[in-house]
Amino acid sequence: MLGVPKPSPVLLPPQPYSLPSQQYQQPPIGPAQLSSSLAALSLQAQAPEALRVVNLLQERNLLPPGPIPAPTPCLPQDLQKLNCNPEVFRCTLTSIPQTQSLLNKARLPLGLLLHPFKDLSQLPVVTSSSIVRCRSCRTYINPFVSFLDQRRWKCNLCYRVNDVPEEFMYNPVSRSYGEPHKRPEVQNATIEFIAPSEYMLRPPQPAVYLFVLDVSHNAVETGYIDVVCQSLLENLNSLPGDSRTKIGFITFDSMIHFYNLQEGLSQPQMLIVSDTEDIFLPTPDSLLVNLSECKELVQDLLKSLPQMFAKTMETQSALGPALQAAFKLMSPTGGRVSIFQTQLPTLGIGALGSREDPNQRSSAKHLSPATDFYKKLALDCSGQQVAVDLFLLSAQYCDLATLGCISRYSAGSVFFYPSYHNQHTPAQTERFQKDLKRYLTRKIGFEAVMRIRCTKGLSIHTFHGNFFVRSTDLLSLPNINPDAGFAVQMSIEENLLDMQVVSFQAALLYTSSKGERRIRVHTLCLPVVNSISDIFAGADVQAITGLLASMAVDRSVTASLTDARDAMTNAVIDSLTSYRTSVLAIQQPGLLAPACLRLLPLVFRYIPYKKAFRTGTSTRLDDRVFAMCQLKCQPLAYLMYLVHPSLYRLDTLINEGPQNIDDHIISQPRVLQLSVEKLIREGVFLMDTGSVSFYFWVGRNCNPVFLRQVLGVQSYADVPLNMNHLPELDTAESGRTRAFIGWLREQRPFYSVLHVIGEESPLKSIFMQNMIEDRTESALSYYEFLLHVQQQVSK
Repeated sequence: MLGVPKPSPVLLPPQPYSLPSQQYQQPPIGPAQLSSSLAALSLQAQAPEALRVVNLLQERNLLPPGPIPAPTPCLPQDLQKLNCNPEVFRCTLTSIPQTQSLLNKARLPLGLLLHPFKDLSQLPVVTSSSIVRCRSCRTYINPFVSFLDQRRWKCNLCYRVNDVPEEFMYNPVSRSYGEPHKRPEVQNATIEFIAPSEYMLRPPQPAVYLFVLDVSHNAVETGYIDVVCQSLLENLNSLPGDSRTKIGFITFDSMIHFYNLQEGLSQPQMLIVSDTEDIFLPTPDSLLVNLSECKELVQDLLKSLPQMFAKTMETQSALGPALQAAFKLMSPTGGRVSIFQTQLPTLGIGALGSREDPNQRSSAKHLSPATDFYKKLALDCSGQQVAVDLFLLSAQYCDLATLGCISRYSAGSVFFYPSYHNQHTPAQTERFQKDLKRYLTRKIGFEAVMRIRCTKGLSIHTFHGNFFVRSTDLLSLPNINPDAGFAVQMSIEENLLDMQVVSFQAALLYTSSKGERRIRVHTLCLPVVNSISDIFAGADVQAITGLLASMAVDRSVTASLTDARDAMTNAVIDSLTSYRTSVLAIQQPGLLAPACLRLLPLVFRYIPYKKAFRTGTSTRLDDRVFAMCQLKCQPLAYLMYLVHPSLYRLDTLINEGPQNIDDHIISQPRVLQLSVEKLIREGVFLMDTGSVSFYFWVGRNCNPVFLRQVLGVQSYADVPLNMNHLPELDTAESGRTRAFIGWLREQRPFYSVLHVIGEESPLKSIFMQNMIEDRTESALSYYEFLLHVQQQVSK
């Protein structure tokens, strides 16, 4: 599996600080004094496996048996153990070139991948009246600063010498005085501060949630309204927040319907605004209400809402005016707007026409928004700390390329359920229910900003993800959630000739759902090298994949899909050409790669055939745009599930080495090559495509004992065509199989539906499309692709 192992928890209790006294002890060596110790470290000596020469034309079985660990930066042990967890913050190169020319020679991308608000088992939390930062560049004190003496510390980003505040002399963990280098801030690369008042422009906002629902005839037909209302009823008490939490509802078709939920009313009161040209709020003070005070009215509304529009024949959709109303309602406080939409907006501002021309499905023009209304409104929302999340549930074209702008520029999320219908697509309904529950209950940060800083000489120049760039290095994030990822491209502006290490720091300032202003800080330290072989030894194939995928999405929109696909292939060719000409001492026949990059051609043979980049007319525009959204916004850990499916054999789980994971015994089958030659008719296989589906492939000659003990059927002929669940049978085989699939699901925040398929299944073609090592009508086999790359590298 091309996934990432789970991080180890950080254990530190949150404690306020006070100031007793004790003797100061000299701190250990810091990065500023590292020249001699670091110079003695040879990256090649430390990482011979990374530079082991692999002839890709001869070694077919490149897939590791399990998750690929992130490469370990070649740092002294005391720094390495303090470094940031790679699931939260990592770099495409774990050894930074001294100069831009050296980076250019390596032809590898330099960038950062961030998962800044990731759910962490334990997080050190610091309460302090003053947060220690560099007086010049405002970097937060971190494990990679240097203490020159008892009263002074040197910034690891700009090298300014700063005074140590008196309060910082006390260590709340050891309860000792005079050991600033042992403070939690200097012992943890990820830490959270409870911010004092100077970090607030206004009192922290309450948690505010506004639900905006399409209630046109098309929407009612899908049945989604019942699911949303039922899910909200079940999870109302689990919405993140406190006693100040507010909630409101708007519904819309050709008109906008508001709901007065003010305390004291005997039942919810619907207020209708029919003039969508000049939208206004009928009773501004009673449309967003305190959830705890008005919970019964909210529950009454949720119980009655599905029936209110059950017989509607209204087909129009005034999404634009509904969004304008939501913006007006939320502007005073900020918060989260959740939009549920089932068709193309047809009425009022923001109305759209169909652009779903089968002959234009891959044109860059149709991947760009048709109007700037949604982007402009999103920027207005961002300015008022409002984020908009879009749930698109539709069998028809909805122009996600345009509608998605409302989430992209307001730091929201996009959820997409094509062909959604409660009765006709039970698998989609299940996925929607599971995703919605997580969405409603997951952690959330409000009115957030994130700034990324780096050591002098390095420069950040392009961001990827959902946000608005407020200044060169400051991202505006009205909402931040644990499932949001970001990528950053970098360059080397000034030579790093006299530096042994460089650092990167991401600081996320946000308001918690409980109304606390908090700052989460992540710091990453990496060595600087002057050898091109050392650069290759530190290459992180997963981070490179994530960054290049984001860059390719942008290339698709600004140029063309063909340009993006060519760029990905050229990235593979360029890096292997540089390796061949600049690293290998002896030229050998074949296509040669360092072991650390052996999977790069495999991944980039596959990505161009994903929905995001597939050429031709078979991929619907909305499907393509959503796939692009996922590539740009998923944290790297989840992105790797998307870019290369994993294939496992399940009928032999009893022979696979089980592991004890969280007190459960989970079998760990080996990941197989994505080739039909691995499928045998006696076997049962699971394909994990990462995003929305598991495919449970049953071979025609499968052992009937396995079928009885896992699927509960007597023979292959009895396997149902539309089976989406494994029955809970009281057999060891059933327990092992369900435990393994359950463990895979737990690795990610989105829900993947299980499809049990046989050799005659209508889903067989989708399954076979993922067999990327085989030749198809439109694609070279993996081996033929390698021959093409070799030809280009050898020119």
